Amino acid sequence: MTTSASAPIGIFDSGIGGLTVVKAIQSLLPSERILYFGDTARVPYGSKSQVTIRKYAQDDAGILMKYQPKMIIVACNTVSALAFDVVEQIGKGLPVLGVLEAGAELAVQHSRNARIGVIGTSATIASNAYSFAINAIDPDVEVFSSACPLFVPLAEEGYADHPAASMVAQEYLEKLLEQDIDTLVLGCTHYPILKHMIKKIAGPDIIIIDSAESIALKAREVLAEYDRLNDSGDAAFPHLLVSDLPQKFKALCELFLGQEIPDVELVEV
Repeated sequence: MTTSASAPIGIFDSGIGGLTVVKAIQSLLPSERILYFGDTARVPYGSKSQVTIRKYAQDDAGILMKYQPKMIIVACNTVSALAFDVVEQIGKGLPVLGVLEAGAELAVQHSRNARIGVIGTSATIASNAYSFAINAIDPDVEVFSSACPLFVPLAEEGYADHPAASMVAQEYLEKLLEQDIDTLVLGCTHYPILKHMIKKIAGPDIIIIDSAESIALKAREVLAEYDRLNDSGDAAFPHLLVSDLPQKFKALCELFLGQEIPDVELVEV
């Protein structure tokens, strides 16, 4: 499929979590037009079956394709783990990037003792996708995983510093931290919203891996390879689409991205 440099980068996630990727791409590639779809009507994905997740991935990618993007970024670890091939099929030859592999590569680069922790949704953890991705890079790394299903709704409610969120995080992370890990992968793009709290519980010696920055670097590399970098010099607001609650989403966007956001568009899935 032929696209121009001025075409948007399409990004989707199950809710607001993928805004971490939007923010990273805005910072690294300020001239790029960004199209973001948050499936707020059906969040969270991580507790759903693989069949359902694959159907949702097909819907989400289909919505982005209506806007003729030049690239699709899967800013959802659950979809990256269980339905990446579905997005590639819908993309019809467009470059498709996923946050999971980017996070795995970064974790292996940073770990000093080859003991890496991964937290994610129930579906992502059950898939063992991070273990496979990390061990494909370095078979000697030991991976310890823990599902944290309540983190997504806590992030969606903006409870980044709430005492209830801290209690839940302490419970989730306790056994993982006993494994002498030196690196912790936030295996869900919602989790960086809770990053400060997670870092506080994990302590100063554990490196927290957020794949948003890594996926932004990969996007730049791939767009340059395809000669599709937008060098217009014009900064553009992201075009934001949601499947439910646009006003609440807009408020969270402004809180998280630190800038006033134009109207959010409601679309049907």
